[in-house]
Amino acid sequence: MHIIKNATLYTMNKINGENGYVAFENGKISEVGRTFDPSRFKNATIIDAEEKIVTPGLVDPHCHIGIMEEGIQFEGNDANEMTNPITPELRGLDSVYPKDTAFKYTRESGITTVVTGPGSANAIGGTFTALKTIGNTVDEMMLREEVSMKMALGENPKRVYSGKQKAPATRMATAALIREWLMKARDYHEQMKRYENGGEDAKKPTFDMKLHSLSRVFDGLKVKIHAHRSDDIMTAIRIAREFGLDMSVEHATEAYLIPEAIKESGVPLILGPTLGHASKYELVNKSFESGATLEKAGVPFAIMTDHPVITTESTLIQAALYIKHGLSVKTAMEAITINDARINGIDDRVGSLETGKDADIDIWDNDLFNIMTRPEKVFINGHSVHEKA
Repeated sequence: MHIIKNATLYTMNKINGENGYVAFENGKISEVGRTFDPSRFKNATIIDAEEKIVTPGLVDPHCHIGIMEEGIQFEGNDANEMTNPITPELRGLDSVYPKDTAFKYTRESGITTVVTGPGSANAIGGTFTALKTIGNTVDEMMLREEVSMKMALGENPKRVYSGKQKAPATRMATAALIREWLMKARDYHEQMKRYENGGEDAKKPTFDMKLHSLSRVFDGLKVKIHAHRSDDIMTAIRIAREFGLDMSVEHATEAYLIPEAIKESGVPLILGPTLGHASKYELVNKSFESGATLEKAGVPFAIMTDHPVITTESTLIQAALYIKHGLSVKTAMEAITINDARINGIDDRVGSLETGKDADIDIWDNDLFNIMTRPEKVFINGHSVHEKA
């Protein structure tokens, strides 16, 4: 057993900003508390945090690490299959290269879990996976094989397929294609359920890999819909409502312009990246004030890097800039830990320091949002994976 004592704990649960300890063994957190009694842990390895801040390992809720590799162009970029706008059968997992050098600086930045997957060229692009940021193979890194189905609205599908002189060349066509395939997948799902339940005269539907994969959204597989502009965000919300999807809006650049509608929808957001310039038209209204506006409206959100759009090591800098523009420290911390995990459906494993969760833990050498702050120690699954020199 290992115990981190004398910590300024931010568990993202019951203890936040108080002195306490966290105990872990066999890769899991076994105890979290305020008053450390050494007589109860006589054979444990004790780590004195010296009142430094201790948090759960950070979570990047939307990126393309391992799929768009560091320093490599065509050969290392497997994010977008731009040959068909409907590719739900693809799995980001099958494109991840564990030796992508970005994994090293990602975990050394305190990010212990990443949710990575296909880009936004296609209206329906395939599934995202959740990985720990260390391991020799994807199988070693895997937290959850498939966490969500990626869809995209707005400029990207338009640009890719109008250049190929095929649909979708407009926002209308992108939305129509998504609806068409969701309708097909719903019918396929209903036929399969009737067959599996032994319905009278029920026949097994002819296997279709696209429909087989996509139909899982009707069994609760989460959906990520890429949408920057407010009109695209509302289209995503309508589609989710029409088909009963468990959906989050990804990027949500203009969500702060329509906070009441977002709040009413109940749809969570994965916000960003807001750092950097507006590289295309639909980003011109991005603003670090969006975080405070959404917080005030009571809209739950996480903060992404969209790595490599901005690198994962920019996570704390980006969060600090939201704070600079009015976001509370509490919500900023939630937006890089527990909200990221919760929106992706992996909060049973990561995102907070709680008994039974994975022992992914960061000890920081300074205030979390100080530009000079670095992790002093990083643990993943209870193993020390980084120690500041």
